[in-house]
Amino acid sequence: MTRPAMTDPNRITLYYSPQTRATGTRVLLEELGAPYDLQILNMKAGEQREDAYLAINPLGKVPAIRHRGALVTEQVAITIYLADLFPQAGLTPALNDPLRGPYLRWIAYYGASFEPALIDKFMQREPAPITQSPYADYDIMLGALEAQLSNGPYLLGERMTAADVLWGVAFSWTMMFGIVPKKDVFVRYAERMTSRPAFQRITAADAEMAARHAAAAVG
Repeated sequence: MTRPAMTDPNRITLYYSPQTRATGTRVLLEELGAPYDLQILNMKAGEQREDAYLAINPLGKVPAIRHRGALVTEQVAITIYLADLFPQAGLTPALNDPLRGPYLRWIAYYGASFEPALIDKFMQREPAPITQSPYADYDIMLGALEAQLSNGPYLLGERMTAADVLWGVAFSWTMMFGIVPKKDVFVRYAERMTSRPAFQRITAADAEMAARHAAAAVG
């Protein structure tokens, strides 16, 4: 973790628990070279449901970040915010870049289509009629991703962006648990992103932290 001077105006506080959606945000911070500190929650001990954290995020979810007194929740919003905050890292297309629209499209697609479809699939819920579902249906939703990634190596072709950090972590986890099928294009994409040093560092750190949390919750 980067440890900047206390006066760094771009210092980020990340509310964090290991092996959660917050992992992707921490990987992104590493990829951006951003200065940050962790406020760690032991979710195995239920700390995310305590009043102190519910005052920060009433949903009791991570990630959340604080920057210059402003609080940002929601993984999609955090991804856009952080990548724009550190444009020198080159992970966000500028406002006048033709790729800006597609970049925002695929980040929003994660929260608006992929996550709802994933939960319905995992819970074995009867899908809504295609005309009323926010994601059409599960196969159509995944098919759009497969078509986009077939133009690879990244979501936007040759250029890696913060969207790829978000999606690389998501594919890695969802294929591990069998919710997303291990299609070649998804496997290659996930491996490309999870083989990066930032992901490897955070995965190792998460494993150690999760083990400590589990022991503390039992003890």
